[in-house]
Amino acid sequence: MAADLQGKRVAILAADGVERVELEQPREALDKAGARTEVLSVDEGEIQARDNDLDPAGTFGVDGLVAEASVADYDALVLPGGTVNPDKLRVDEDAVAFVRDFVESGKPVAAICHGPWTLIEAGVATGRTLTSFPSIRTDLRNAGANVVDQEVVVDKNLITSRSPEDLPAFSVAIVSQLAGTTTKEEEKS
Repeated sequence: MAADLQGKRVAILAADGVERVELEQPREALDKAGARTEVLSVDEGEIQARDNDLDPAGTFGVDGLVAEASVADYDALVLPGGTVNPDKLRVDEDAVAFVRDFVESGKPVAAICHGPWTLIEAGVATGRTLTSFPSIRTDLRNAGANVVDQEVVVDKNLITSRSPEDLPAFSVAIVSQLAGTTTKEEEKS
């Protein structure tokens, strides 16, 4: 990824139960490209990570509270998955409002695996082409999304992927979208 994202700030919105690799790998790609990433959450301190939803996988420090965050302070938003993490986010009014405002701003928003649950709650999935983990595709369809089974889907400012296996393509799409370049995956969508 040869993008230069110096001066770009990216919010990663996550809560307890976040799938470790789905936070780590996009964050690493963004950091390597020069962006500054910050973990936002609903509570201060640390969030508990998981591997495969079940196994404890350490913690991530929280850089700020979503209730105090402003969309204007960030250039992109990443929504990692895990089943517990987005389930906690979608019942938090501040998290849902932040996601809604971010999508409406036109800035890149990337969601992987179960991360699109928060897009549904924010009311921003209607009419959009998205992908996700298979178990929430019916939820996306019921919310009015056009659901496809692809490694990565870019629909305007929304970037979605299915699972940890898609992380390399997902990370490339986030970096390229933020840099204003196009990836091969985006050309197909």
